[in-house]
Amino acid sequence: MTDQSIEIDIDAPADRVWDILSDARAWPTWTPSVTSVEVLGDGPLRVGSRARLKQPRIGTTQWTVTELVPGRGFTWESRGPGFLTVARHEVEPLDDARARVRLSVSQSGIIGGPVGRLFYRGLTDRYLAMEATGLKARAEAAPPASPQHTE
Repeated sequence: MTDQSIEIDIDAPADRVWDILSDARAWPTWTPSVTSVEVLGDGPLRVGSRARLKQPRIGTTQWTVTELVPGRGFTWESRGPGFLTVARHEVEPLDDARARVRLSVSQSGIIGGPVGRLFYRGLTDRYLAMEATGLKARAEAAPPASPQHTE
């Protein structure tokens, strides 16, 4: 098995960080590690939700949410013959204005473990770093202005 992770502190409230992180459709707007996301189905993120992610040098992979704690984190998995990839996305409030995010990926299976160690370790480290820094930049940017009503 191959396990890789990154943690980053973000100067934004945990609920803002969660809103950005849990909106997979928008990931291509804040991380270059994801070129497109197709969410399969409607409604909010939940256990059983599926999405197809396209990533440079990896291609398209289907993910299924297996665990969800609203506002705090989710885990999703991608399976195939001889491999299992598990990605965890966790948000921990540090105080009212800051959060810590931990992103992790584990690869296992007769193919997944060795391939993850030998071929994808460096790429996975780079993609985790891109996702962490992109999320930090997006969350710390000024939130969109609320529409103002005039009468």
